Amino acid sequence: MINVNINGKAYQFGENLTILQACQQVGIKIPTLCYLKDLAPSGSCRMCVVELEGAKTLVTSCAYPLNDGMVIKTNTARIREARKMIVELLIANHPNDCLHCNKSMTCELQKLAEELGAETKPHYTKKRKYKIDTSSPSIIRDPNKCIICGRCVRVCEEIQSVGCIDFTKRGFESIVLPAFNDNIASTTCVNCGQCIKVCPTGALTESYNLRDVTDALHDPDIVTVAQIAPSVRVALGELYNIKNENIAPLLVDALKRIGFDYVFDTNFGADLTIMEEGTELVERINNKGVLPMITSCSPGWIKFIEHFFPSLLPNLSTCKSPQQMEGAMIKSFWAKNVGIDPAKVHCISIMPCTAKKFEALRPEMEVDGIRDVDTVITTREVAKLLNAFDLKLSICEERDFDNPLGESTGAGMIFGASGGVAEAALRTVHKLLTGSDIGNIDFISLRGMKGIKEASVKFGDTTLFVAICSGLGNARKLLEKVVSGEKFYHFIEIMACPGGCMNGGGQPVDIEFSRLQERMEKIYTIDKNTKYRRSHENPSIKKLYDKFLEKPNSEKAHKYLHTNYVNRDCED
Repeated sequence: MINVNINGKAYQFGENLTILQACQQVGIKIPTLCYLKDLAPSGSCRMCVVELEGAKTLVTSCAYPLNDGMVIKTNTARIREARKMIVELLIANHPNDCLHCNKSMTCELQKLAEELGAETKPHYTKKRKYKIDTSSPSIIRDPNKCIICGRCVRVCEEIQSVGCIDFTKRGFESIVLPAFNDNIASTTCVNCGQCIKVCPTGALTESYNLRDVTDALHDPDIVTVAQIAPSVRVALGELYNIKNENIAPLLVDALKRIGFDYVFDTNFGADLTIMEEGTELVERINNKGVLPMITSCSPGWIKFIEHFFPSLLPNLSTCKSPQQMEGAMIKSFWAKNVGIDPAKVHCISIMPCTAKKFEALRPEMEVDGIRDVDTVITTREVAKLLNAFDLKLSICEERDFDNPLGESTGAGMIFGASGGVAEAALRTVHKLLTGSDIGNIDFISLRGMKGIKEASVKFGDTTLFVAICSGLGNARKLLEKVVSGEKFYHFIEIMACPGGCMNGGGQPVDIEFSRLQERMEKIYTIDKNTKYRRSHENPSIKKLYDKFLEKPNSEKAHKYLHTNYVNRDCED
C-alpha cells in the first residue's frame, strides 16, 4: 500500500495510480480540461496542478505518479491563482457569445471561470478568427472556441482510429483542424459525434435541426410523424432527473402535446431489420454466400468501412438501419393505408446518434423519389425542443405509440446496447434454421461493455461463430484479423460508439462508466418485461408481410428495406 498525506489527512492507496486518480477515489475534486479517463494523460492544460512537498514547481496531478510518503496540497492560494490565470488566458481568446452558444450552461470553461472568479483582462486584445465549418450534416466545428485541450483529437485517433483532425501550427496560432485545413465533410470523419461528447466548450456541437422540426409542426399542410429510438428512452430522463426505466410513454405524450400528429416506435423498425437481416444471414449460410455477414445498423460504422475497409463491402448486410426501414414503411405502407400523400409526410427521427443525420441524407435512402427520413434530431435536441415549447417531461402522462408501426418486441429494444443486434438476430435465426424457437433467449455472453466479444452458438447441426464489436478502434483490430484470415466468423455486429447506441454522440454528455452501465441495465430490463421478446413474434410485423412486403428478402422488401454502399477509398 502507498501512504500519502493529502490536504493534511493521511490516506492509503493501491499501486499504479496518479495523484489525480488517488484524489478522485477519495472524493477530492481537482479540475481538469485535457484529461480523459482510460487514456494516457497529456498534462497539456495544467488545470490539475497541485503542490507537492519538495517540488520546485506545481505538478500536473493527471500525469504525476503517486509515490509513498508524498505530501500533497490540492487547493492553496498559489494553486487557485495558477488555475485562474490559465482560465483567464483561455477566455481572453474566446468568443463572448455565451448567451446563445449551444454549450451554454454545460460548458466546462464557463463553469471553471465562474468557480475561479476568472475575468477577461483588457490588455489581452488579440483573438483568433476562423471560419465556422458547417459542411457536415452532423457536426458543426467552431475553431474560435477551441481551447487546444486535445480531447477530440485523442478520441478520434485513439478510440475511433479515424484521425480526421489533429493539432496544427504553434504557439498562439495553435489550432485543431482537419488535414490541409479542409472542411470536415471532405475528410474521413464518420460523423459518430464522440468528439462532441468530450469537447469541453462549443468548439464541436451537433448540427441542429430544430428549425426544420418547428417549421414542419407549424405548417398545416404537413403531417408530422416522429419515431423514437430505443436508446433515447433510457437516457433522456437524465436531463430531467426522471428515474423511470422507460420514458418513451412520457415522450409520446410530450410530442403529441407540442403538435406531432403521429408517434411511432423505431423498435418496430428494429424488429423488421431482424426479419430481413436474419433471413439474409441464413440464406448466405445455406447458399455459401459471402461470410462473415456484418451488420449495417450503425451509420458511423458504415462510413468507416467505406473509407478504410472497402474490400469488405460485400460482407455488409444489405439491410437499411431500423431508422430508415421505419421511415420507408411510414412513407409507403402506413401513408397509403391511411390515405395520406407520402409527399406531405415529414418523418422526424429522434436518435442517440449524430451519424443518423448523415445517413438520412444519403442519396441511397429514398424510394421512388420519396426520402425515408426527412429530419433527424438527437436526444439532446429533443430536450431543447421540449424546452422551447415550455413543456416539462415530468408533467406528461404515459401514452402508447401509434399503431401499427408502434408495436415492438424486446428484441427491438436491445438494439441500443452493444451485442443487442446480434442477440436479437440469434433469437430469430434459431427459428429460421431449425423451425423451432430457442428456449433460453438471453445470450449473456454477448452482453457487456467489453470492446470485442466472441461466442459460438450451436443451433441444431449448425454452429455459428459470432463476434461483437463496439468502438471503431476495436472494429479496426477485429477486421484486420478477419482480412488476414486469423479469425473466421459467420456473423459480426459492429457499433461505431463504445458500448453501442446508448453511448451515441447525440446522448446526454456524460462520460462516466457508471452512467453507461445504468443505461444498459435499463435496456435489458425493458426487454425482459416486454410481452414478445422475439422479432418474428411481433403481430404487426406479421401483418406487414401479409399485407405489403410478402415475405422477408422478397423483391418488394428489397425495394423498400435494402440498400447499397459506396467505396469512399476511391473518392478524390
